[in-house]
Amino acid sequence: MLSVDQLGNEWIFAAPPQRIVSLVPSITELLCDLGLEDRLVGCTKFCVHPLDLRKSKTIIGGTKNIHLDRIKALNPDLIIANKEENRKEDVDQLLRFFRCWVSAIKTLPEAEEMIRSLAEIFGRSQLGEQIIARNRLTLPNPIPDQGKALYLIWRDPFMSVGRDTYIHDMLSRCGYINCCAEQERYPSLSTQDLIDLRPAHILLSSEPFPFKEKHLREIQEICPTAQVSLVDGEFYSWYGSRLGNLAIKA
Repeated sequence: MLSVDQLGNEWIFAAPPQRIVSLVPSITELLCDLGLEDRLVGCTKFCVHPLDLRKSKTIIGGTKNIHLDRIKALNPDLIIANKEENRKEDVDQLLRFFRCWVSAIKTLPEAEEMIRSLAEIFGRSQLGEQIIARNRLTLPNPIPDQGKALYLIWRDPFMSVGRDTYIHDMLSRCGYINCCAEQERYPSLSTQDLIDLRPAHILLSSEPFPFKEKHLREIQEICPTAQVSLVDGEFYSWYGSRLGNLAIKA
């Protein structure tokens, strides 16, 4: 079968791959939920779902510092990467030796396209559609115009999310107006920027920076009129099957 990844690269599979390396934590979880855990031979140190997965797999490094020698030793017949989470130079290097299916996801529909494509490669299309449906059921009914929200992913410096991110799309689906919608990628913000943006809500993500209660109090002092909350970063940033799994967990 022919599969086109989200960068437009075409891959032909005479049979479903049997030895997979995943460089993307959220896609690692998806592969397991597609019933492919036994074919997954390598993953990153950030692949924390399923919980005990890393005990039985070869850790090939982090998402941005992979060990090519470990991947070569695994002799995978498919590597799965992501345009944003993995470095271009690493992906280019891998493409010299292996089939490397690259995802590029900025919206929920693009995440669903990725799920369908990977499920089709492995002959799991029906299960892929079930995962997509379960994810959709997890999304809350958006409260119209919840007001301006500032989503923070980092501290020192403060960093938020622009319009060309998956998190931006998820904020919109939850009824928020992204304070940084006029910017791209992950803008850095000063303390004065936080004040000047006048957010009605400030959402402190659990990842990649692990915001805690002490940070909530700190930011509440900076923006006393905003409603400051700690939020689950996996809900807003993990594409794949995480949305539906969070619903099961709840």
